[in-house]
Amino acid sequence: MRGFLQGIAAFVLGLRDLLMRAELRRVLWRMLGVLFAVMLLVSVGAFWLADALMAQFVPSGDAWYVPVLEWLVWLFSLLASIVAGVVSYMTLASVIAASWLDALCARIDRDTEAQTPWWRQTMNSMASIAMPLLHFLPFAAVSAVALLIPLAGSVIASVLWGYAGVRLLAFEVMDVPASRRGLRWRERRREWRAHRAFYLGLCGTASLALLLPVVNLLVLPACVVGLARHWSLMDESAPSRPPAPDRITP
Repeated sequence: MRGFLQGIAAFVLGLRDLLMRAELRRVLWRMLGVLFAVMLLVSVGAFWLADALMAQFVPSGDAWYVPVLEWLVWLFSLLASIVAGVVSYMTLASVIAASWLDALCARIDRDTEAQTPWWRQTMNSMASIAMPLLHFLPFAAVSAVALLIPLAGSVIASVLWGYAGVRLLAFEVMDVPASRRGLRWRERRREWRAHRAFYLGLCGTASLALLLPVVNLLVLPACVVGLARHWSLMDESAPSRPPAPDRITP
């Protein structure tokens, strides 16, 4: 529970710093137009997905359980479209805005000299997408199979889909701060496993905030700032720890 609350606090403090610190606001203003365009595109796709799922899976008939199935399918369709929209937005935005996110992390780390060139950061972000997506696919497959189970299938699929979405979101948020510390995929997985509750709090809060108009444009940079801030504080409070790339214990 403590880690979960720390994750929520990291998001709130990241949002506060993003709005209150002038050097972070200057970077934010430059990326808002791109974030708005991506948000608009993904929102249209999410609405289309919800409508398609409802048309595909809503049962027909006069049996007593049909209304219950309709409600469960509606719930799953809503959750699936939200998770798909959140994941798509955060993935696309984290790649397109990678250089700006790196600039935010550089200012949090007080190391603007080490800022990665924009083209290299964009390529790094594109390369980092593959492994999280591959690990997301088994959850998606099991969720699809679970829909075949009467009544309970929609509930099981919704839980799996939601957890998988938050897990994937954690790796997207982690990408730029981890790249700056030289953390490879295996080390990022160790970080997730060691601090799962923290990332569930951080990314769960971010997922809910993405449903709020205007605030949703600030979610990705706020998450990245919050995580970079959290890691920076951890490094400062434990000076005897190993260098950043090896700071995660198996």
